[in-house]
Amino acid sequence: MLATMAIGLAASPAAAAASGSTQTAASAVAKPKPAVSVGTPKASPANYEGRCPAKVTFSSTVKVKTVASRTTVAYRWLRGDGSKSKVKTLVLRGKGAKSVTVKESSTFKGDVKGWQALQVLAPRAATSGKGRFSVSCGGGQDEGDGKQVIQVGVGARAWVDEGNCEAALIGKITASSPTWVHYRWVVNGDVVDRDSVRVESSRKVVHVIRPRHNLSGWAVLEIVDPVQNSSNRVGFRIRCKDETPKVTASVSAPDSYTGTCPVTRNFTGTIAVSHGHGTVKYRWIRDGVAGGWQDVSFDGRGYQSRTVTDSWTASASGTSKRAIELYNGSTTGTVEGKVTCQSVPTIKTWIVGGSVSAKQTAVNCPTSTVAGSGNISATGPVKVKYAWTVNNVVVDSGELDFAGAGTKTVSFTKESNGTSGGTAKLTIGGGAFESASYSASCPA
Repeated sequence: MLATMAIGLAASPAAAAASGSTQTAASAVAKPKPAVSVGTPKASPANYEGRCPAKVTFSSTVKVKTVASRTTVAYRWLRGDGSKSKVKTLVLRGKGAKSVTVKESSTFKGDVKGWQALQVLAPRAATSGKGRFSVSCGGGQDEGDGKQVIQVGVGARAWVDEGNCEAALIGKITASSPTWVHYRWVVNGDVVDRDSVRVESSRKVVHVIRPRHNLSGWAVLEIVDPVQNSSNRVGFRIRCKDETPKVTASVSAPDSYTGTCPVTRNFTGTIAVSHGHGTVKYRWIRDGVAGGWQDVSFDGRGYQSRTVTDSWTASASGTSKRAIELYNGSTTGTVEGKVTCQSVPTIKTWIVGGSVSAKQTAVNCPTSTVAGSGNISATGPVKVKYAWTVNNVVVDSGELDFAGAGTKTVSFTKESNGTSGGTAKLTIGGGAFESASYSASCPA
């Protein structure tokens, strides 16, 4: 563990004395002062137990960022009983960051708990944190051979908190005389914790088991030193909350539809898991009839959801219902989709009049040129096939594409194949027609 460092902020005694002297304008600017930090002392040993007297050594590290080629460090030790050591000094040579470790040893004849701190007085004042220690000289009954006999008793019980998936093992250690006791907890044959405590009459020790899953077994509190002893065996059973991923499903119906049929509508389902990865099985319930099982996969990154669909093709007005069932799980509520079919309006087509004319000249008489023109109308979007015939011979045909209601004109011009008169007819799909006769005379 990193030692706690205390930064000195107050001026040193020498600097304070200098501040009272008369300064010239040139010396009014203060000279930079070294930065000082002190580490919290460490005791060795920090917790002594055994025969006394006992020697404990304290050490602390002083760091100084010097600004002169020669820097004097003055320090002293502060003790928890209120006493202080004599002021000591040391010299650091050279500029820059310097580090030095100082030590002090003390001898203790009886039980004690306390602390020591290091106080730096110069070149800047700084005081470390408190380094704590303890000394235990033992105790108990003295046998004839001079050995001490300490009687240690021990007991244990368990308290289970299933809501937090843990159990507290609670032990009680008693001693006939104040002493340090080394103990350990054993769970299902394995040592799970060990420590030392100072026992004066009795002391409670606790160990918490957090298995993160269901666990049962037994626990024992064992005394290792100064004597060997074991508590009663405590049985426990920890039932943790179910950590199985939670799977949910929901389903929604398409909006009601009114229009031409057949039409396909889609029901939408959502399947979600709270966490984990794997495959979830589900199936659609269509109008009360279960379909085949299907799979949807999840990759294990926290909450996840997947969308699934099921289609319904309606050829007539009606409703259809859907639900989703999870494998070995729940079934969603049932939703309903509605379709209202409307018949396609009949689109009418017809011929709006027609005219035919013929013309002969002396050059080609008796052959004539025949021309015709007619109008075709429709009440809506439709494709209409048409044909012109002259004396039952097709002379022109095609297809008109109406984007909506309207009228289109179709015309032709054709030789009459040696006749000077006859009939021209315009017909459209569905049988409608319009005909006109023509005749032509050769010029005199």
